[in-house]
Amino acid sequence: MKYGHEFVGELAGTFLLVFIGCSAVAVAVLFSAHTALFQVAAIWGLGVTIAIYTTRHLSCAHLNPAVSVAMAIGGRMSAGRLPVYLAGQFLGSFLAAALLYLLFADSIAHFESINAILRGSPQSVMTAQIFGEFYPNPGAGPAAAVSTLSAFCAEATGTLILVLAIFSLTEGCNLGRPSDNLCPLFIGVTVTVLISILAPLTQAGFNPARDLSPRLFAWLAGWGDAAFPDRRFGFLIVYLLGPLTGAVSGALLFNRLIQPLMKSKKTVGASCDHC
Repeated sequence: MKYGHEFVGELAGTFLLVFIGCSAVAVAVLFSAHTALFQVAAIWGLGVTIAIYTTRHLSCAHLNPAVSVAMAIGGRMSAGRLPVYLAGQFLGSFLAAALLYLLFADSIAHFESINAILRGSPQSVMTAQIFGEFYPNPGAGPAAAVSTLSAFCAEATGTLILVLAIFSLTEGCNLGRPSDNLCPLFIGVTVTVLISILAPLTQAGFNPARDLSPRLFAWLAGWGDAAFPDRRFGFLIVYLLGPLTGAVSGALLFNRLIQPLMKSKKTVGASCDHC
């Protein structure tokens, strides 16, 4: 199959990323295994790092539709490869949600039973958040208030910063960047920092595949309407349009402003390659 290695790389990498990250959310919700936001954020960041190291030889390890779109907009990947990348990412994320449910189904049912939560009711967002994301974060407390516009801005801002970091860390003209062997670690650190800041607002997705596929699985697994944050399709605005807007903005900002400045500062003979 043409681009078969890229499909497998994106599927496997996104599977690892989503399984590790959503499992951290699951054990935090069900067992209070993690009691601080930074703990969950750090696991997500490590999951990103592990997934990139594991699969970047097969694909460029985007593991995120927003990043893939940014790469196409930025001229780092042909648009013809986008369907392959997106298919691998959404399928990998769905399979991760399925395995997560297989492992934790009994614990989820017991948690719902002892807390008198009827799956599919509005109260079942407490377990639905293991899969999809909600604004405001169900764990942020009763004082949290986040409008659709604020949530959209949070997801767009976080993704913009993430894309700028990825482009800068993989840009050969950036003479101050770490070595290629360390780039995945710094991308993971960036994700950790962004989740630590923005998760109280939106659970900090920045990745349409990470959100939509597990949300769809939760809908199929009995959560129904409770798998969605509202009945006006706000989740599409926040968790799909938000990251895509941030990603495209980040790619254009890097290509039109930051990269030209880097090129003007690079020393003679420095390469400007990237994955």
